[in-house]
Amino acid sequence: MTQPFDAYSMYNALKLHFEQDSYDAIKYNFKSNVTPKSFFARKDKYFFAKLAKTYDDKLLQYYIANFKNGVSYVGDMLNEGGESNFKEHMKVRESIHREFQKDINTLIDMDKEFDSFFEAKQTHPLIIKLLMREEINLETVAILDSILGFMDREGSKITETIIWPDIYRKVMKYKPFVDFNKAKCIDIIKKGFTKP
Repeated sequence: MTQPFDAYSMYNALKLHFEQDSYDAIKYNFKSNVTPKSFFARKDKYFFAKLAKTYDDKLLQYYIANFKNGVSYVGDMLNEGGESNFKEHMKVRESIHREFQKDINTLIDMDKEFDSFFEAKQTHPLIIKLLMREEINLETVAILDSILGFMDREGSKITETIIWPDIYRKVMKYKPFVDFNKAKCIDIIKKGFTKP
């Protein structure tokens, strides 16, 4: 069973991961400079005990589900919103290829050239606009970037500095946690966008 201090340690590593450009939780094996002493001095230590007990081996996914939705304070994770973020996250995670197919179908229905979704002309690429309008999943954008590398390539063309940096960080920081079969996703794209 996950111990409260371990729950805190994991939380701290993921908080750093999602909020700081320089920290990579996976690279540093979820280690950060927290100590049991600093943990026991916290007023919110009981939140971590409750999360550890409730989610145990699913705690990592619980945290990720909330961080990707912009919930970064542990107290805010312990409510209906935190639970619904988790349920939605697990639903997408468990049917990642079906969700990806659904999102690719959304793109196909728009009847545009495939490459046009990823081109930035001083403003966000269409794929990012669809993400912001919640018409496609964050997972789909992460998968497409893993395959195409468009975020870095097109990001240099974007002059807007208010929304883009946050979206860029969110996609890049979430990407390592998205489990998918690359060949299967490439196949879905090819089947969808190859004219018969």
